Amino acid sequence: MADVFVSYARVDKARIAPLIAAVTARGWTVWWDPEITPGQEFDDQIEAELDAAKAVLVVWTPNSVTSRWVRGEAREAADRGILVPVRFEQARLPMDVRAIHTTDLDGWGENPASPQAREFLQALGAMIARAPSHPGKGAGTAEAASGKPSPRFTICVLPFANMSGDPEQEYFSDGITEDIITDLSKVSALGIISRNSAFMYKGKHVDIPKVARELKVTHVLEGSVRKAGGRVRINAQLVDGETNNHLWAERYDRESSDIFALQDEISEAIVKALRLKLLPEEKKAIVRRGTDNAEAHNLYMMARQTYVAGQEYDARSAEAIVRLASRATEIDPGYAQAWALRAIGHLKLQEVQGGHSGEGMAAADRAMALDPNLAEAHAVKAQLLLAGGDAEAAASEVTRALELSPESYEVNRSAGRLNYQLHRYEDAVRFYEKAAGLTDADLNSASMLISSYTALNDTAGMRRAAQIALKRAEAVLSHDPNNSMVAGYSAYALAALGEGDRAKARMERALLIDPENFNMRYNFACALCTYLKDREAALDMLGPVFDSITETFLSYVKVDPDLDMLRGEPRYKAMLKNVEDRLAAEGKA
Repeated sequence: MADVFVSYARVDKARIAPLIAAVTARGWTVWWDPEITPGQEFDDQIEAELDAAKAVLVVWTPNSVTSRWVRGEAREAADRGILVPVRFEQARLPMDVRAIHTTDLDGWGENPASPQAREFLQALGAMIARAPSHPGKGAGTAEAASGKPSPRFTICVLPFANMSGDPEQEYFSDGITEDIITDLSKVSALGIISRNSAFMYKGKHVDIPKVARELKVTHVLEGSVRKAGGRVRINAQLVDGETNNHLWAERYDRESSDIFALQDEISEAIVKALRLKLLPEEKKAIVRRGTDNAEAHNLYMMARQTYVAGQEYDARSAEAIVRLASRATEIDPGYAQAWALRAIGHLKLQEVQGGHSGEGMAAADRAMALDPNLAEAHAVKAQLLLAGGDAEAAASEVTRALELSPESYEVNRSAGRLNYQLHRYEDAVRFYEKAAGLTDADLNSASMLISSYTALNDTAGMRRAAQIALKRAEAVLSHDPNNSMVAGYSAYALAALGEGDRAKARMERALLIDPENFNMRYNFACALCTYLKDREAALDMLGPVFDSITETFLSYVKVDPDLDMLRGEPRYKAMLKNVEDRLAAEGKA
């Protein structure tokens, strides 16, 4: 099955061929109707290819807008969120897809390097990058070729709802969901939908049969978590995706310390409900975890949520990560994942406070000694090496991390960061798209996407990323309006969307609440420079930042494309020289 399904009117075939060539030149596979096998049922093959596609390129022309086939394929792609529309001759778009950004290709000259081509190719790349890795209708052939049996059942584990009445407990319900996904993925007779696909439905009222159709699964697991007073209550039910009937449902009320046994029971109950046989090695794999200590695991989940939701250069979140992860490793010194997260916290502190502390590298090495195949440990080591100026070694560690766990949030965020700093913006987009899709709490990756797409002159991609970042920020601000860190992200997104007055108002409010937050000030300077074109305001905003900037952060500032407008400004050059002189003097002291 192909990566990209192309929908168009057959009379436009000659016009479409150069588009196909531009797409395949990127290394993506394409299906369009010349590929139909003679004698095969036309409708069946179209449906199979459309279902399996990671992105759908719809070519609107005066001919195709009147085609019921093209309209229907466009509607299905829009419903699945994988529609990339292009247009010739200013064709009048169907009403139900007019809100979706469409690239006008008149004048593209059949040139893959033209701005129009780059725009729709970037959109396709983003869709393909965040496509779920799960078995679909076309999986059987690949599995047969590999000699592996096709899973009898496929399951989507929907994010368990947090019923604790406390938004801060969201980390716990998300953590349980992730653990169950991990446990079930170890059962060979099951195909499990990846976390990023499942979490697209978080916080939404879902129609189970519709979810099953969209993700091509046989069953859906849904549930809720309530944690209070040292106890945890979980309701879970396994639903047949076709009939919407419950195959199994259970309610658990236990001490929080029993959480691991509870998760094991849920996984084994699902296997039993589907009348599957759990192999001995699979049962051992399910109960094998990074730690057997519930308290250490809870601290790790809290630290990870702080990392996911935090900014890159924020001392308070970095200190919280170090404290939480350090306590987790004190409780269980063999907890490799907690050591890796502890390394991330030390890296963030180094970026904010300066110096070249070896604590982060020591923690990363400890994690790798405990588990050489822990992808997250390789990912954070890459960032530590990059901070130390060894980009080649950092790239090697990122490559290894991606080999070990291509679906890992930490790994994709690390790969995005590396490629951004090396000015490989197309690769940065690919990894940041994946990271942002893996958890909706991640504002950082969404914001980095704004900057990456801007560097590529991809306006459509930039606006799409800004809308995602703003939506996520507004969701937090609705119940925590004084969260200056999130307000900073929202101001950056508003500026990118051209809403300058709202962006500046939010900047003023955030600075009144948290005037010493230099990372927030830096992001405001980037927004003022790149999107609001206000050089003087940007330089004023950078003043307090440069007064305390570290050597590690300065190396990032020097390559950040958001500040390109300032590079030739005498005032900026003077500020930069003062920083370099200060850091040199501090280094000699």
